[in-house]
Amino acid sequence: MKRSYPSLKPLASYIVDFVERLEFMQKWIDEGAPPSFWISGFFFTQSFLTGMKQNFARKYVIPIDEIEIDFNVFTNKNNLDKDKAPADGAYIYGLYLEGCRWDDNHTALEESDPKTLFTKMPYIWLLPNKSSEIKFEHTYTCPVYKTLERRGTLSTTGHSTNFVLFIELPM
Repeated sequence: MKRSYPSLKPLASYIVDFVERLEFMQKWIDEGAPPSFWISGFFFTQSFLTGMKQNFARKYVIPIDEIEIDFNVFTNKNNLDKDKAPADGAYIYGLYLEGCRWDDNHTALEESDPKTLFTKMPYIWLLPNKSSEIKFEHTYTCPVYKTLERRGTLSTTGHSTNFVLFIELPM
């Protein structure tokens, strides 16, 4: 575990997960960038997010420190296609919600169903944009972690070493 990605899975499940990660990366190498990315399959997710912001900054000649990420959750109403890469940003999948669920009919977070602690989140479009052009209203600032553990502190940011980013979700 000293040399591995963070995981709380027992050995058998860990091996299955590890093989899936290798297959995802090998397919990317063999066939080029996929139209959507398994975000929880990355070892260091922050580098993927930074790379996405850098690509946007270069394309539109904007300083990277003026760029934030906007979030659009896939719904039946917005006609986003996970099988076709977006012009900017990235489609991601592989996230789960704890203590609530996504309601596609209301396009917002809702209370969990009875006796359900974790629910799968739909695909999300991470869309970089100028910070001044992004307005979050009636959203929940949802923290994203690599695992359920929320311990360990990075000396540079003060965040957990397990912390990835905050996603703004409609509620």
